[in-house]
Amino acid sequence: MSDSKLSPVNKSIILITCLGLLFGLILKLFVIEFLHVSGTSMENAIQDRSTVAVNKLAYGLVKPFSDSLLIQWKKPAVNDIVIYLYNNKIVVKRCIACEGQSLEYSENPVYTLKTGDKEIPLTENQYLRFKDIPQVPEGYILAVGDNYGVSVDSRDYGFVSVKNVLGRVLCK
Repeated sequence: MSDSKLSPVNKSIILITCLGLLFGLILKLFVIEFLHVSGTSMENAIQDRSTVAVNKLAYGLVKPFSDSLLIQWKKPAVNDIVIYLYNNKIVVKRCIACEGQSLEYSENPVYTLKTGDKEIPLTENQYLRFKDIPQVPEGYILAVGDNYGVSVDSRDYGFVSVKNVLGRVLCK
């Protein structure tokens, strides 16, 4: 006669497996994520087709399946490499200026934006879009790819809301 009940060992294995899956899901949704980078906008810091680890708790608690934070406890700092959603894609860029930070522009001999010790090249259209903005607005950052010539970034689509910054790259 066979007994259809699970043995205590089998129950333990099932329980441990379910708890492990639940723990993994919580880690993926709220704590850490591994992303594959596609594109050269962050070279030399991050190479095309490399994998980066992202701390999703760096700035706050991310709303699951969303592009914003549920609770925010910290804001990005200058030189942080951050992730956020733009056009339904996760974007990896460097924060080069934070809210309230002054922005200086030049058009001679080429168009540039200077913030802190960084001088970033601009196209004529980018220069015309930004030249009258003296500082980063409150609640926003200026995020730019390290490979200025190929990067589509804040110079093209504007400042990024700190509420939409979903994490900070830990290692490259």
